[in-house]
Amino acid sequence: MEENEFDVFVIGSGITGQTVAKACVKAGLKVGIADNREFGGTCANRGCDPKKILLGALEAYELSNNLKGKGIGKPAKINWKQLQKYKRNFITNIPVSTEKILKGKGITLFHQSPKFIDDTSLMVEGKKVTAKKIVIATGQVPRTMTIPGAKHFENSDDFLNLKKLPKQMIFVGGGYIGMEFAHMAARAGVEVIVLDTGSRPLHAFDPDLVKELRKYSESIGIKFIFNGQPTKLKKKRKKLTLTYEVSGKEKTIEGGAVFNTAGRVPALAALDLEKGAVDFSDKGVETNNFLQSKSNPNVYACGDVSDKNLPLTPLSGRQGYVVAENILNGNKKELEVPVIPSVVFTLPNLATVGYSEDEARARYKNINVNFEIATDWFNAKRINTPLYAYKVITNARTNEIVGAHLLGPDAGETINIFTMAINNNMTDTDIKSTIFSYPSWVNDIKNMI
Repeated sequence: MEENEFDVFVIGSGITGQTVAKACVKAGLKVGIADNREFGGTCANRGCDPKKILLGALEAYELSNNLKGKGIGKPAKINWKQLQKYKRNFITNIPVSTEKILKGKGITLFHQSPKFIDDTSLMVEGKKVTAKKIVIATGQVPRTMTIPGAKHFENSDDFLNLKKLPKQMIFVGGGYIGMEFAHMAARAGVEVIVLDTGSRPLHAFDPDLVKELRKYSESIGIKFIFNGQPTKLKKKRKKLTLTYEVSGKEKTIEGGAVFNTAGRVPALAALDLEKGAVDFSDKGVETNNFLQSKSNPNVYACGDVSDKNLPLTPLSGRQGYVVAENILNGNKKELEVPVIPSVVFTLPNLATVGYSEDEARARYKNINVNFEIATDWFNAKRINTPLYAYKVITNARTNEIVGAHLLGPDAGETINIFTMAINNNMTDTDIKSTIFSYPSWVNDIKNMI
């Protein structure tokens, strides 16, 4: 059996794995990297990047539709086939270019998911690989549905690559993936149903803003079913029938496609972690503050697969740097997590950073909460947006901003100013005394605090 020895072996070729591999090979270590899918990872190939490309045309559609009769004669129409072709221009070459870059740096590539043999060895491509340090950076995969007929569910990969849109779609799960796709599909003319087991969509986001987004989502044709538990999926000749229960009553709905958008879980099932003495839970590989496996000191885990992570690309990259530094210099660098913004790229965007209102009330003795529907503000009126709202939370004692929640056009950009403010302990006075360009969305934050 052919054997390969490395100083560092990385499992996963997304931004996190690449960060570790590049840093270690630059330091003179012998590095290998493996992936069972296209090199480049989820975000670049089948996640945030292709999603945002599709969203670009839908943003133009939304704006033209809002301004119909106000300078726009005929609103834009979505040509899904052309949009998919445009997206492929960005995505197609990513795996090839990623492999070329990694090979050019002297990193050895493997195209298979490795399996642990013992605490320092793996089996990949029929070869035994040993490494002084093994880094798990496999990211996340869709949560498995276990109901009868679950094999007929499609997932986010399938949606992003749809060649043709069916007349009806069902999304099982009202999290950020389900809501983003529902907004895209509805604007492209699809009849959309979102089924969620909870009482509202987007449980991790501010309930007042989610309420407004839900009402607007319904106004563009999205139908919601809450407190619904899917029980069976059956494929017919042209449609699929989803059976679900609400309050003990069985009901059915039909769609041309049914998508599993019930969340994502760490991609660990294929690795045989037990053989590698790597402890893990539903949250991911169990790690210490150095992102080192608690049970196997030869192993590190970073990115979405670590139990210290949030499923956000900026934090995944930071974890990669931490792991690389600890491999190269010994465990000296602990993961420091700043306040990180999160955005749902519906139209309009829903964005959040810092504490929720409930979290802030539990943490501070007194807080100030500014919540307003601001569709009558100039920036909202000039483009006739139907939805613009905010909730900003400050510590009443220090006047520091501790939480911000935005719903509106460009909220995914504006939230970054609040992120900077919270990470730098800025007060409402600091923001109000800053001169921003006018009129701009960012300038509006002065009136939000």
